[in-house]
Amino acid sequence: MDAHCPVCDQPMSWVSGHFRCDACHSEYQQTALCPDCQQPLQELKACGAVDYICQNGHGMISKKRVILTYSPYSEG
Repeated sequence: MDAHCPVCDQPMSWVSGHFRCDACHSEYQQTALCPDCQQPLQELKACGAVDYICQNGHGMISKKRVILTYSPYSEG
């Protein structure tokens, strides 16, 4: 999945645990949401693959159905 800046819609780069837009110099944290309940999903990473699980009873969620949101990144 490619990440695009929510402000200027340009592709973003992955830098030190967050996304950075080189075009408008904004930084964002990505959150994956369940398409059914809009709650944050748990990410499972293994062998280069990422799977998503809804903790609210919707089980495994296909990557194609995940809603990705971007909020301003702040260190801390």
